[in-house]
Amino acid sequence: MERAVRKVAVIGAGSMGSGIAAQFANGGVPVLLLDVAGPGEDRAAPARAGLERQLKAQGFMAPSAATLVEVGCIEDDLAAVANADWIVEAVVEDPAVKRRLFARLDALRKPGAAVSSNTSTIPLAQLTDGASEAFRRDFVITHFFNPPRHMRLMELVTGPDTAPETAALVRDAAETVLGKTVVDCRDTPAFIANRLGCHWMSVAAIEALRHGLTVEQADAVAGAPFGVPRTGIFGLLDLVGIDLVPLVWGSLLGALPGGDAHHRHDLTAEPLIRRLIAEGRIGRKAKGGFYRLAPGSKAREALDLATGEYRPQADAAANRDLAALIRQEDAAGRYAWAVLSNSIAYTAAVAGEIADDVAAIDTAMRLGYGWAEGPFALADRVGCAAIADRLAAEGRDVPPLLAAAAAQGGFYRRTDTGRETRTTAGAWTPARRPQGVLDLAEVKEHGPRFAGNGSASVWDLGDGVACLEFHTKMNAIDHGILAMVAEAAERVPAEFRALVLYNDNPRAFSAGANLGYFVERLEAEDFTALERFVADGQAAFRALKHAAIPVVGAPAGLAVGGGCEVLLHCDAIQAHAETYIGLVELKVGIVPGWRGTAELLLRWGRRTDRPAGPMGAAQAAFETIAGARITGSALEARTLGYLRPEDGITMGRDRLLGDAKANAIALAEGYRAPGVGVVVLPGLAERENLRAIVQGWRQGGRASPHDELVADWLAGVCCGGPEAGPQTPIDEDALAALEREALSALVREPATRARIRHMLDVGKPLRN
Repeated sequence: MERAVRKVAVIGAGSMGSGIAAQFANGGVPVLLLDVAGPGEDRAAPARAGLERQLKAQGFMAPSAATLVEVGCIEDDLAAVANADWIVEAVVEDPAVKRRLFARLDALRKPGAAVSSNTSTIPLAQLTDGASEAFRRDFVITHFFNPPRHMRLMELVTGPDTAPETAALVRDAAETVLGKTVVDCRDTPAFIANRLGCHWMSVAAIEALRHGLTVEQADAVAGAPFGVPRTGIFGLLDLVGIDLVPLVWGSLLGALPGGDAHHRHDLTAEPLIRRLIAEGRIGRKAKGGFYRLAPGSKAREALDLATGEYRPQADAAANRDLAALIRQEDAAGRYAWAVLSNSIAYTAAVAGEIADDVAAIDTAMRLGYGWAEGPFALADRVGCAAIADRLAAEGRDVPPLLAAAAAQGGFYRRTDTGRETRTTAGAWTPARRPQGVLDLAEVKEHGPRFAGNGSASVWDLGDGVACLEFHTKMNAIDHGILAMVAEAAERVPAEFRALVLYNDNPRAFSAGANLGYFVERLEAEDFTALERFVADGQAAFRALKHAAIPVVGAPAGLAVGGGCEVLLHCDAIQAHAETYIGLVELKVGIVPGWRGTAELLLRWGRRTDRPAGPMGAAQAAFETIAGARITGSALEARTLGYLRPEDGITMGRDRLLGDAKANAIALAEGYRAPGVGVVVLPGLAERENLRAIVQGWRQGGRASPHDELVADWLAGVCCGGPEAGPQTPIDEDALAALEREALSALVREPATRARIRHMLDVGKPLRN
């Protein structure tokens, strides 16, 4: 019988349990969320509070997802777990409490239902002690990271009795339903990410004290040069909470043998840490730790590590070339070397204990701690031989895994047959890629590119599918991208059967048009060049829409302004769940000018759930564009018309390109390019009704005077101009002409110029 996860039960509605339940609901799976019984008549109150906490914290990708979560209490409703295919336990970190719960679950669950514990401190063998053989076969540890919606890592631990099909069921559901990248771990204390992450944090904090650095200097050195988030070390401790040091670090040190190198950097014993905890200065949640806002002001202060008192925060910077930084003959260089050498040596020494290969360890640190690259990739960047030689020269141990990498060129390599990585035993092994995962970086390594310029490229994904990749800063659309869109629409159909729009940028599919070019031309009052830029974009996007092959947009991250407009011209969209999409041109004082207004009107014209009457499509599109709101997820984008009901949503970022390619192949069978779209709009007679919407917003403080002017031009486009009317459909090309007219007028407005300049300078909209 095929095993699949169609319903889930989560036991424990704290921040982790309720977050896990919300993410299952985001993936479309019904969830039973249970907690202890409430003291009053509403015995499900604790579980309901967890649900409400996730709604407030935006753990749900759209409010509608919360309807998939049913709440109850363990005392009354535990028998309902019999309907679950996967039961996730997320109760208090007490082995005895967990084992008692597991005994009850084993008697109630249906045969083959997976059971997992969300723990990082209790060994699997201890959790299953005394459990039945059947329970041990279906039990795993699934260590999620907080918040479950946004943290991609899930560490998976199996036991010697775990059935392979149980592990496969959990892994597949975690990847496809929850969108996780699953890393297999050994059953050791804190698994991979927290063991190495806590060690790195201990080393970075204690070595900063030993080398006499300030908190600002330490964060500058231990941040960008290492590829670590800009919080560095002390900013991260403030974020995590200094009060967790005795609990988390203490628990880890207690579980590790005395000879483990982690004991040489015992953060729990550091006097400054103990003092801060005793005085309640435990980080951001207490409004002060290593950093704080000065009382009664917004001036930032930093802790003097020598005196324990606050002083004004100072600027600090460090050489971003880590290989050069560790050679510096100063405190920063010596500190950088201390952090790097201790971290790499420790990771190499314990690697064989915690994982099968170095790629798993690097992935865990990238996704669990936000590093740009894991410790082994970092060692390759600096030079394994240089690290090993310096350790040896200092009389320090060189772990065998590091020595092997130093002698043979690193931890990773590329061969004619693909990428290879080292096992933790030191041998080379092909890089593993889960089924359904397609990596554009690997495609590009094997090249050559089909077409390209400095802003965009076309690559061969295989199976007759091409990929158009933007690669400007934040994938802002410039002349080069427009030229490549037009070229792809013309050339790709001759040699491929489908085209996918995709890139690997972790932050943005496209942040819209290149505002720097707008400012440059506006300040020169070169309106002709701007009008040509708009016309070129319209022509390129029109060609893309009417190309002879299907085009699938595959966005992730920001897809705003022009980035949204190019997607609206695709035959289909396969969006990552965390896609934030919107036509936000009003924020810079213009209307969408690359046929985005036209395409959104066409989409609303085809929808059956639009507002009733002749104003339906016009009003829906107008309110969406005038609101200039960026959606909080791909799921929410469906409600605003940016995604159609039939457009796909991929939960896992790793699987997005593979899903988009499969979608494109399916569309290619019998494909016919769309004809020119038409829509029924009310005509200018109804323009005043749309103006009234924004006038109401202004009266309520939600719109400014210039917002009204921009919205007036937008209303003219959405009503279809003077030629439209309930009996006279208007086509997409006529709507595009109205867009150009509106844009041409608005860029000449001083208030628009001020908005664009302000957005470029500070990254925030100007309310003028």
